[in-house]
Amino acid sequence: MYISITKQHLDTTFSQSSGDFVDYLEKENNDKAPELQEHFFDQHHDHVSPKHVVKDIDGNTAKLRKNEPKFYSLTISPSQRELKHIGNDPEKLRQYVRETMKDYASSFYRETPVSVDSIKYYAKIEYERTYKGFDREIKENQPFRSQIVKLEHDLVKIRRGELEGNSQAIQKTIKQLKAEAPHHINGKMVVQGMKKQGLQTHVHIIVSRKDVTNTLSLSPGSSHKASEVILNGSPVKRGFERDQFFEKAEKTFDKLFKYERNFVESYTAHKMYNKEPYKFYAHLMALPTNEKSAAFKMMGKAGIHVPNLNIPTNQVQLALKAFKQLKKTIDVAKNASSIGI
Repeated sequence: MYISITKQHLDTTFSQSSGDFVDYLEKENNDKAPELQEHFFDQHHDHVSPKHVVKDIDGNTAKLRKNEPKFYSLTISPSQRELKHIGNDPEKLRQYVRETMKDYASSFYRETPVSVDSIKYYAKIEYERTYKGFDREIKENQPFRSQIVKLEHDLVKIRRGELEGNSQAIQKTIKQLKAEAPHHINGKMVVQGMKKQGLQTHVHIIVSRKDVTNTLSLSPGSSHKASEVILNGSPVKRGFERDQFFEKAEKTFDKLFKYERNFVESYTAHKMYNKEPYKFYAHLMALPTNEKSAAFKMMGKAGIHVPNLNIPTNQVQLALKAFKQLKKTIDVAKNASSIGI
């Protein structure tokens, strides 16, 4: 499970309104019959119009300055294994989002606990993803793509008479480079903008910065960690416990759908890899045989190949040499959720 939290973009190229973001989330509904379109939903309603979403979010910004975000966007991206477990069922995803937003609300650090009914949010399910520049497949295909682009430019110059060369030979080289690129879909080299295969269902959530009363500011920003400040001589609780939210959201999925989560799929493993990589590796080696085998299989599908070395797990320092040899291949996990799965 991968969950991201992003504040509203407020530079000169972005609108102060939520309209552009809502329009973006409507992209999969383009050219679809009304009965096939996916609707926004909230905690209690399954069908909310885009017009209502924009009006409600934009009208809930009391006392927020121009340079302050008016809303945050959450993206919930279950892994293909998780999606397969729930049958890629949109009703189950809606159920999960509603339970997860309870976890979101309870993660705010306040004197009076925040409930989900205090949160103003709207969510939308999407079923497709396209390859972006940061994807492993794009990065690994890039050297081939760069050569192809140069050769295509040369072909244009040859046709214009600006360059001498053998067009047929260049076209043959281009065809060969496309075939040699490491990643393909249905025989075509993977490039940016191409749709990803397999289950890609995910959920976008737009959450107002202000609560439903338009009086309390609720920021999940990473710079607003749970803390206490002195205001008018009295301690005041504030902030958002982000780690707690991610862990709760993961456990909610597991409990709701009786999902048996492998160590390498967990938020704990992701955090351990980033902060204590040697401990992560030693923990991986200490897993029971069946779970370790499953972990290697999942990591392999993500392009991370870790040999099953017999390293004493009670002495983490002994894993150092082997881990250093593997770190270059494991580092790809930093660019994806759940250690690259």
